[in-house]
Amino acid sequence: MKKQSATAKMAVTGLMAALVFVGSMLQITIPLSTGATRVHLGNIFCLLAGLLLGGVRGGLAAGLGSFFFDLLNPIYLPDSPFTFAFKFLMGFSCGKIARLRGAGAESAKQNLTAAAAGQLLYLILYVGKGFLEDTALMHMELSPALTILVTKLGASSVNAIIAVLVSVPLAFVIRKALHRSHLLGDLD
Repeated sequence: MKKQSATAKMAVTGLMAALVFVGSMLQITIPLSTGATRVHLGNIFCLLAGLLLGGVRGGLAAGLGSFFFDLLNPIYLPDSPFTFAFKFLMGFSCGKIARLRGAGAESAKQNLTAAAAGQLLYLILYVGKGFLEDTALMHMELSPALTILVTKLGASSVNAIIAVLVSVPLAFVIRKALHRSHLLGDLD
């Protein structure tokens, strides 16, 4: 199978970023006393980008799609640089782990491990940042900060579980269809 041109790679990366953006819009907002958290489908596409495109391109698609979602929402605008970095790292780590030792993201077990690791990394970064903001910047007492942390951890864990369980089988279906069609060449 022939390799994609640089233009095709850029287009596919942009398409995945757009899917991340749209997936982030499909959400249920959970109001909190100090803000809100949400359950959304964006993480599915962040992991899917890593599984299909590999580390750097998957990370870029995940980071850029999430970054633009935050840029267009005044509530999330101040967090957009962090979102780019955290989602990039989620997609990047997922893509890199899925391809360890030449696996080519075709091992179900390795893809499941990769998706779970990417989500876990994001979960630690996201919840950790929120806790540090609440305690160090907002000077919030520990008890309410922990309450918020637990609430965000709950919603984020739901996002994580859904994303891992959906993205891994979806990646296999899409990869199989792409290989059969010969339309996009080798994704890597």
